[in-house]
Amino acid sequence: MKADLHIHSNFSDGSDTIPELIKNIQDAGINIFALTDHDTIEGLAEIEKYLPSNIQFIKGVELTCKTKDIKCHILGYNINPENKELNDIIAQGKILRRNKLEKRIAYLKEVWDIQLTKEELDWLYSRPSVVKTHFANILVNRGLSDNNLDAMKKYLDGCKTGNSRFDGDEVIQIIKNAGGIPVWAHPLGGEGEKHLSKEEFLPKLKTMIESGIKGLECYYSRYNQEEIELLVSCAKENNLLITGGSDYHGNNKKNITLAKLNQDNKPIESNKLTLIKSVL
Repeated sequence: MKADLHIHSNFSDGSDTIPELIKNIQDAGINIFALTDHDTIEGLAEIEKYLPSNIQFIKGVELTCKTKDIKCHILGYNINPENKELNDIIAQGKILRRNKLEKRIAYLKEVWDIQLTKEELDWLYSRPSVVKTHFANILVNRGLSDNNLDAMKKYLDGCKTGNSRFDGDEVIQIIKNAGGIPVWAHPLGGEGEKHLSKEEFLPKLKTMIESGIKGLECYYSRYNQEEIELLVSCAKENNLLITGGSDYHGNNKKNITLAKLNQDNKPIESNKLTLIKSVL
């Protein structure tokens, strides 16, 4: 069976609409998947309208956090979308992201003399969760950059937006209170980030365990076999659940296809992902 437990739709920064995403999941032969949009759960109710009976779905979210001194993303699996604490913190995050959105609009105008059109602004303000990728799409569409990553680095990374990250300890507890399982996403580093060495990773892992994580995303589209083996070993040694995901964003991330759970795109059997046994 094929699984992918880290997928984004256009409810956050993916390019696929929900119907498009379901079709692509079916075409990829995926049997089990989780929708884990950034800092929003609005897509969860929508996706259930389109679910085929032969595909198992895990309700998820990916929350942008800072745990002690560690900037990280926490995945919440099997959450109750109606949980008040979860909805309250996401609502707080919307306010922080709105402030960040407006600072980036002003930065593009003041520093780069890029004035966004009414149509571009309306589109940004219509998104449930706005991130740098959305701005990058506009800049690429204008021909100001060849790809999203370059656009973000050139035009947006210099913008000081202040902290909009959730407190990781609080998020982990809220996920648990919502019936979910908190998992550290791409723990060696995500898209465009320098990957941690074993020596750099182990002290951070200790901190994250103390904060209450219950799993590690060991299988990840940007990780090589050596990195995966390190993470699987650490998960087993610390009685943590093992997950895996592509971090699929459709056209918004290059060369990441659904169910790609390692750098080499070798098939991963779903029974290696121990979180699935805990949830389904």
